[in-house]
Amino acid sequence: MKKALVTGGAGFLGSHLCKRLLDDGYEVTAIDNLFTGTKENIYPLFENRRFSFVLHDITQPFWGQFDEIYNLACPASPVHYQHNPVETMKTSVLGMMNMLDLALKTKARLLHTSTSEVYGDPLVHPQVETYWGNVNTIGIRSCYDEGKRCAETLASDYRREYGVDVRLVRIFNTYGPNMHPKDGRVISNFIMQALRNEDITLFGDGEQTRSFQYCDDLIDAIRLYMDLPRKTIDDFFGGKSDRRPAMPVLNTGNPGEYTIRQLAEETLRQIPESTSKFVFAPLPADDPKRRKPDITLAKELLGWEPKVPLAEGLAKTIDYFRGHHVF
Repeated sequence: MKKALVTGGAGFLGSHLCKRLLDDGYEVTAIDNLFTGTKENIYPLFENRRFSFVLHDITQPFWGQFDEIYNLACPASPVHYQHNPVETMKTSVLGMMNMLDLALKTKARLLHTSTSEVYGDPLVHPQVETYWGNVNTIGIRSCYDEGKRCAETLASDYRREYGVDVRLVRIFNTYGPNMHPKDGRVISNFIMQALRNEDITLFGDGEQTRSFQYCDDLIDAIRLYMDLPRKTIDDFFGGKSDRRPAMPVLNTGNPGEYTIRQLAEETLRQIPESTSKFVFAPLPADDPKRRKPDITLAKELLGWEPKVPLAEGLAKTIDYFRGHHVF
């Protein structure tokens, strides 16, 4: 039986991944400091004897023998990662080092969840893995953006210098059940505002774009990527190609591109009883104006592409919030 460690295991995505791994027959250890995660997300998993939870902050070393390590620990929404930017940076950098050291000592495979935020406010559209990004190093979002960029650098150097089997996924906007109702992300914001009959806040003119990926599609990609033999990955990224980065990094997202206003309109369509109206506010600092992944490499390497359309995934997410009475 394979043993997996999931950092951030009580979070939105971590809890979904833990469930999938249990369904796949793994013994799963989730660690989380519960800064943004919650035990409510993983309560059903405690019924499985192959699941265990450890309250732990990955900025401190952690020891255990695992076959696979999935590093998801880090606040991922602006509200949370800007609440304590120094701790956010520590989680990305020190946490990454601790997980890389654990993988090195135990010869475990390590999959690290990076982010589309490494591209900053992109000057290339759609974003490809070989694009280096356009990131402000001293802005209010820099603790997250630069922390994740540094984590990618560490992962790459541990791979080059020590041979650690590390794989990187850059996650584009992802949503679904188990999202924190107050995480400040656009989908949870719109759903909560609509359910409470509050004004729906559009920043700028609402014409900035995002690409929205349902959580199940992302978990599929993560599992497919981790299951690949290292040689397959080395051969794929080791060849000379301008289209492939030198390190094993893949975009994971839904290439369907929507304006924020379109998302707000679809949210209200699915909550027809809402009396919410649109209001407009200035754009936050360093907020990207366009965001869309190029997933060509994920298609080629994993045979993967997202399956859940926005309307369907949004309906499932709204049902989750209704069912948990978070409004």
